[in-house]
Amino acid sequence: MVSPGNPLKSRGPAPLEQRVAACHALVDDPRIKITDLEARLGTRYTSATLRALLPRYPGVRFVWLMGADNLAGFHRWKDWNWIMHALPVGVLARPEEQLAAGCSRVARRYHQSRLPTRRATALPFRTAPCWSLLNGPMVDISSTEIRNNGSWG
Repeated sequence: MVSPGNPLKSRGPAPLEQRVAACHALVDDPRIKITDLEARLGTRYTSATLRALLPRYPGVRFVWLMGADNLAGFHRWKDWNWIMHALPVGVLARPEEQLAAGCSRVARRYHQSRLPTRRATALPFRTAPCWSLLNGPMVDISSTEIRNNGSWG
């Protein structure tokens, strides 16, 4: 789901149409559906999007994916506690952000609900609250840097 923008950031992202097109150019997997549903729903916050999305797809096992940098500040998101109880969360490792994520207010509060990384493939089958820090290849470049150098589109 390509978001229209982060309400916690003062500067908006590149135009939505360009970001959706860039995602289509990057992904060629029938299991992945790229959508601008959040913009079409007119929701501004993740919790509102999930409240609209989940009833529309009963039986679908969603996992919310976010970067480790977002988990560090997740307690500032609107209805963050409800999100943690609504669906499992996968936290994608980001360069130099794992420690902040692992020590975050949310990580401490939901320590007992953390699934070890080696068992993260079970996230879609777990009942919330459940979360896991997912490790993998990382590139130390921010979305702002990608936009500024024009290499994303």
